[in-house]
Amino acid sequence: MLPGKKNGEQWRPLKVIVPDSIASHSREQVVYLGPDGLLRRHEYTVDVMGGASGLNYAADYRSVDGIVVPTKRRVYAADANKQKIPEPVLVAIDIRDISFSPD
Repeated sequence: MLPGKKNGEQWRPLKVIVPDSIASHSREQVVYLGPDGLLRRHEYTVDVMGGASGLNYAADYRSVDGIVVPTKRRVYAADANKQKIPEPVLVAIDIRDISFSPD
């Protein structure tokens, strides 16, 4: 885990072990939360892809119907020290229109 300051703010790590009874891409995961309690980084290895590492960053949070959601997600590979390899971006998600319906 890489606790400490990132992007000028303190990130707190939380290690998660997913039990075998729950389907997941990775049994062991670490999430990093900002001082506001929102997700900043999700770190994992993809077990079904031979242990490929992933660093999933969440940003540009917006409140929609009282629910705070990240509108920008970027996934990068990680090096042996769990540092982001900036190129290529493996997954890029930008959400522009969000709504929640009671149905």
